[in-house]
Amino acid sequence: MNSPIIIIPARMASTRLPNKPLADIGGAPMIVRVWQQAVASRLGPVIVACAEQEIADAVEDAGGVAVMTDPDLPSGSDRVWQALGKYDPDGKYDIVVNLQGDLPTIEPEALQVVVSALTGSSLDIATLAAEITDMAERDNPNVVKAVFAPPGADDGGQEWGKADDFTRVNNQPDSATLYHHIGIYAFRRDALARFVGLPPSAREIAVKLEQLRALDAGMTIAVACVDTVPLGVDTAADLEQARSFFRARDTD
Repeated sequence: MNSPIIIIPARMASTRLPNKPLADIGGAPMIVRVWQQAVASRLGPVIVACAEQEIADAVEDAGGVAVMTDPDLPSGSDRVWQALGKYDPDGKYDIVVNLQGDLPTIEPEALQVVVSALTGSSLDIATLAAEITDMAERDNPNVVKAVFAPPGADDGGQEWGKADDFTRVNNQPDSATLYHHIGIYAFRRDALARFVGLPPSAREIAVKLEQLRALDAGMTIAVACVDTVPLGVDTAADLEQARSFFRARDTD
């Protein structure tokens, strides 16, 4: 069917930045900023899967749709799956985009790209990456690297590569091109159902990368490239950077 839905999981529990989803960015809570960017992609309905009523209130006050989920769910993917079942029990939507609620600068076009990578392939999941241009990021373990063969001239117009691995370490020579993984996922609905039903894999637990569960279970992931990495807000410094971004954008 190729009917996408975007679900943004959000919860208040954050040790580094308390009450992060409600942090003010240019007069709107961060979760609302993310919701606005998702709506601008015009891919389909956008809902916020939230663990607390305060988040739901903020989203609904902005005109959005919020679905309450169990606060004890172990991951954002589980929250997305539970919200999907509540919002769409009849299975109308067959492509599910899991968009993190701390990416207020995500470009709507990036969401279109990740959906195109899924619909243009026969793989289970699609995600995004951007070429690393900052040398400091190459060896930074907080920058997750996507390992894949980008499409070449002989790929018939294919705009994605198939993921081989995701890693925090850099085992490549200085001349090698590395790619910064962007934690946005488009799932086929049945693939999401399978994924949340799998136990965490040993590698996932060891390096804290949820996508390794999929690879370790034999699931396939398409990786499409975009030009920029959206700002992930994890600290007060990140929050101030996001505020500066919107101040500059709104005064243009």
